[in-house]
Amino acid sequence: MQFFYIHPENPQMRFIQRAVETLRDGGLIIYPTDTVYGLGCDIFQKNSIKKIYQIKSGLDGKPLSFICADLKDIAKYARISNPVYRMMKRALPGPYTFVLPAAREVPKKLWNKRKSVGIRVPDNLIARLLAKELGHPIVSTSVTDDKGEILNDEESIKKFYGKHVDLILFSGALGTITSTIVDFTEDFPEIVREGAGDISIFS
Repeated sequence: MQFFYIHPENPQMRFIQRAVETLRDGGLIIYPTDTVYGLGCDIFQKNSIKKIYQIKSGLDGKPLSFICADLKDIAKYARISNPVYRMMKRALPGPYTFVLPAAREVPKKLWNKRKSVGIRVPDNLIARLLAKELGHPIVSTSVTDDKGEILNDEESIKKFYGKHVDLILFSGALGTITSTIVDFTEDFPEIVREGAGDISIFS
């Protein structure tokens, strides 16, 4: 397992590239977002997605969300109406997960029963750079322990995930509040889970 301290505001590109190579090779990484640390893999690496489900047994087959580099990328992987696009444009990048109708490009493993997907564009340069340099989204789920508690410090992350992941990008302790989930499958916002971020922008 490779471990790198990465600067949150001026990320070392050599570490970004190392992480991207790991993703392309089918590896799992841990990386910072604007809320909590994420456990991720390449969206098109089916075996890697299976590994995440094995590590996070508590997910019980629930669909995973994924990180896009910017709002333009979202349109490749989800169907978005103009009103929804305008509302998302006001909120992104930010600590929100948007549930949207899935496009064909998204592996069906990531669909839920309603054929929708959860997509993020975090307000975190490291996370967006990873998706940008990879060239497509990164599957993501929160870094938690076996009880579902958020892990945000170096020692606990290494303890629980050191044997399971190939690379960790650590930028310091983060918060413990996850993203707000907004369902836009019906063209109007429904708050599924209130977390980080201002939800009044969706009213």
